[in-house]
Amino acid sequence: MDHVPGLSSAVLDDEENGRETCSSLMDDAFGDLAALPVEPEERRPTCLRCRRPQKVCLCPFLPPQPLEVSTCLYVVQHPAEESRVLRTVPLLAACLPQGKCNVIVGRRFSEEKHPELAAVCRDSKTLILYPGPKSQNLEELVQYKEVGTVKHNVIIIDGTWSQAKNMFLKNSLLHLPKQVQLNRTLSSQYVIRTQPSNICLSTLECAAVALSILECNDEIQEVLLRPLKALCSFQLQHGAQIHHSKEHLLKNGMYDKPMPKNKRKIKRMEKLITDHNICPR
Repeated sequence: MDHVPGLSSAVLDDEENGRETCSSLMDDAFGDLAALPVEPEERRPTCLRCRRPQKVCLCPFLPPQPLEVSTCLYVVQHPAEESRVLRTVPLLAACLPQGKCNVIVGRRFSEEKHPELAAVCRDSKTLILYPGPKSQNLEELVQYKEVGTVKHNVIIIDGTWSQAKNMFLKNSLLHLPKQVQLNRTLSSQYVIRTQPSNICLSTLECAAVALSILECNDEIQEVLLRPLKALCSFQLQHGAQIHHSKEHLLKNGMYDKPMPKNKRKIKRMEKLITDHNICPR
């Protein structure tokens, strides 16, 4: 401690002793708290099939038996999706046989760390569902038999649109498969989460449409969307609000957040109003 003129050494010693005593008492108090047994956090019982809390289980809306499909899905999932409460991938997996919906979590994927994904990406029967100038219409490829009737692998990137774009651009493995997109006119039923535009779909919806096209069975789409509709209906009945797309909010003057200052983001938002090819139909 620095010497202060006008204070005797006795006063300084008393002050120092007082601080040590106070520090000792604090250590004892926190030591006692640390010794208390920690009660484990109580979690609501979870349904093993739909992965929802048992009180809001969606199994009545799932097919009695997993859908028989020849197509194998590979969901490349951004790590942030794991912590989201209202996810659609667990519902998708619950509707399909084991091994037909494989989830691979991560941001970056290499042949060394992800040999299974690398092998799938190099397989000529693999398609990746991602819109872009190089992307082909999946329905037309099936119609004109350009993808054949063999068993396909379909890769779907699961995350927000900005996360999905970043994952696609920064993973060269994802550029190997034939790139396809959906051109069916379908408004998203996932109304409890904000989408960039009116034609953007959730991961489950993309999978439902793709499977119905590849398997030539429109009933697949209806069966897969049933639990999603039930999830949204339940949430809306218990206080959730309908989330309009950013495109809808901007077009109708309802966007109440501050406009971005970044020029790229401003152009992106302008595109939502004028460009209908941002997301796959």
